[in-house]
Amino acid sequence: MDLLSYILKRVLQIIPVFIIATILIFFLMRLIPGDPALVMLGEKATPESLALLRSKMGLDQSYFTQFYLFFKNLICFDLGTSIKYKEPVLLLLGDKLMTTVWLIISSLFFSLLFSIIPGYYSGIHKDKPVDYIFRLLSLLSLATPAFWIGLVLLTLFSVQVNWFPVSGWGNTFEEHILGLILPGITQGIGVAAVLIRNLRNNVIDVKDSDYVNYARSKGLSNFQIGIHHILRNALIPTTTLLSMRIATMLSGSIVVETVFGLPGIGALLVNGIYARDYPVVQGVVLLFVLLVMVINLATDIIYSFLDPRVKLS
Repeated sequence: MDLLSYILKRVLQIIPVFIIATILIFFLMRLIPGDPALVMLGEKATPESLALLRSKMGLDQSYFTQFYLFFKNLICFDLGTSIKYKEPVLLLLGDKLMTTVWLIISSLFFSLLFSIIPGYYSGIHKDKPVDYIFRLLSLLSLATPAFWIGLVLLTLFSVQVNWFPVSGWGNTFEEHILGLILPGITQGIGVAAVLIRNLRNNVIDVKDSDYVNYARSKGLSNFQIGIHHILRNALIPTTTLLSMRIATMLSGSIVVETVFGLPGIGALLVNGIYARDYPVVQGVVLLFVLLVMVINLATDIIYSFLDPRVKLS
């Protein structure tokens, strides 16, 4: 099956999943305790003003009528207007999305930086002191909450030595980069811990395989064998794991953006939940669902390029 046909088939599979996710998100949102109209107007609001606002927001209609209107607008790429920000949700998502995307890119960079070399050396030197050290460090990283790592990094590098901003990510490109380093490290450490353990096990499985021994018999250098035969093949299963961790990063961005004060999708979701802003919360969660499905599709395609034995079907 060629690439275009495979992508078309997967897109057709995504559509019913997305519809089911839309239904679940809409009705689960209505189960959250609290009245959006009361949140907006406050405890001293009169019954008349509450009833007027509920009517304006469509909350006085049945759930099925609300869902019909919501889904009808969704088909036209209209996610509604934010109750809190008084702006179209689509514009809010577009404004905040790039911050989260850059956070994910920064986290990916640091997770790969912290994992590939340690994972490779840990697998090559199995049961040696370097292996025990990397395994211990990865275990400690897995056991440490991301918010605690973020607070420690803020205290050390923002408050004590003033190398990075305490909150936000500035206005210029240089300020954006500085503002993303600590959040990227915070989220990257947890992902790197998982990748190190996975890559180590893959290297152990690959390093004594027949094709690696054959490469040694041909007189190839250890560097060539390590890069082209061991590491490349060991990274294939890790690619799938990394794609799954990217999906985890999307949810983890909620914590990281809150700790570092980044104006991204995660912070928008938290504010939307507090304000019972149904359109914003629905829009953010639907965006997360769509991104996860696209990431899974991209992973399958990349996997087929890394391993020619894998066929798209």
